[in-house]
Amino acid sequence: MLHVPTKVIAVANQKGGVGKTTTSVNLSACLASQGKRILMLDLDPQANATSGVGLEKLEGASCYRPLLGEGSLEEKIQATAFENLSVIPSEVDLCGADIELARSENHLHRLKTCLDPVANQDLFDYILIDCPPSLGILTLNAFAAASGILVPMQCEYYAMEGISMIHRVLNQLRDTGLNPTLELYGVVMTMFDGRTRLSTQVVTEVREHFGDKVFETVIPRTTRLAEAPSFGKPIIYYDKYSAGAAAYEVLAQEFAHKIV
Repeated sequence: MLHVPTKVIAVANQKGGVGKTTTSVNLSACLASQGKRILMLDLDPQANATSGVGLEKLEGASCYRPLLGEGSLEEKIQATAFENLSVIPSEVDLCGADIELARSENHLHRLKTCLDPVANQDLFDYILIDCPPSLGILTLNAFAAASGILVPMQCEYYAMEGISMIHRVLNQLRDTGLNPTLELYGVVMTMFDGRTRLSTQVVTEVREHFGDKVFETVIPRTTRLAEAPSFGKPIIYYDKYSAGAAAYEVLAQEFAHKIV
């Protein structure tokens, strides 16, 4: 049987509060529930994706040591309570990684070096990396390791600023040879409020700008989506019949069809 390489996706937006971690957790869980083997790597020192799937933030459990060349990333993989979903958790130590990595050789390729052995073993269909809300060394490591970037974008006025910055970085990474084949896999519109004209206008503008790179599925702003992380559950396990669960399930189908 032909081996299809594992797709490594960086979920990124340097702006905070745009639904990046919500998308990482819920897209991962929905893909897993649809039979895909998923590894979610929490690269954000805030570790919200880790607690969002019910795991504790434990010292020594993250990719921090492997990034510094101590031990393998594979031994950091943990099972979750959810079928087909594994996680490499985050921890507060990752806060120091930007400074530590800056002093080391090939500092932007450290994650790729750690992740390639995992990606090449056919253990997972997709590896999703939840990036910090910045374009620091950790996020650039994720970009160097990824085959493509997924950008969650809030349906609000300043949304376009975030995407233009990522576009610029994307072009720089390709031009400098850091990751010449890096793609923009797509833009996910989040926190959509159908009662406001602004939400609709932003979606229309983003579609005009990015065309079919924008996913058809739009994620609504809902209370249930906001509540789910405090129970350590993705939305499909917290409230399966909610609007948020339905949206992420459809997004997962669209994603798997688009990114193969």
